[in-house]
Amino acid sequence: MYDAEPQELIAKAAEELKKIPEIKPPAWAPFVKTGMHKERPPVNSDWWYTRTASILRAVYRLGPVGVSKLRSKYGGKKNRGVKKEHFYKGSGNILRKSLQQLEKAGFVKFTEKGVHKGRVVTPKGRSFLDKVAGQMQIIKPKQEIKPVETAKEMIEVKQEQKAVKTQ
Repeated sequence: MYDAEPQELIAKAAEELKKIPEIKPPAWAPFVKTGMHKERPPVNSDWWYTRTASILRAVYRLGPVGVSKLRSKYGGKKNRGVKKEHFYKGSGNILRKSLQQLEKAGFVKFTEKGVHKGRVVTPKGRSFLDKVAGQMQIIKPKQEIKPVETAKEMIEVKQEQKAVKTQ
């Protein structure tokens, strides 16, 4: 999973989450802001799946994690006009509902590890993310980086990279 670019992984995982019947946006999802620091609701109509995929990845990375820590992760600075900006946490309801849906689908579970308690990814959730990351590697293999010995070769390599990008 760590080989994949995070944004691409989340976008691909969101597409796969649409196929799972337990994960669906609530009725209020088109009208709600994602946090107090935002001025408007999300523009993307499928934002619920993207946020749920992002939460799944965050739980995978951060280990036992709760709603409070995720609220801080999804928070941001509020533009208050002339006054100083102030950090506000993200919406807890969105996070709670997404985590509950992920639990219902079997991707995360609540656990206690010593003094830490929160949700962790289950083997099913881990294999889901690894499968999505594996599909991305099949679609877009990494380019090999060859060592450059002289300045002339460096210029040629950069020209080759430019040519590949423009195609």
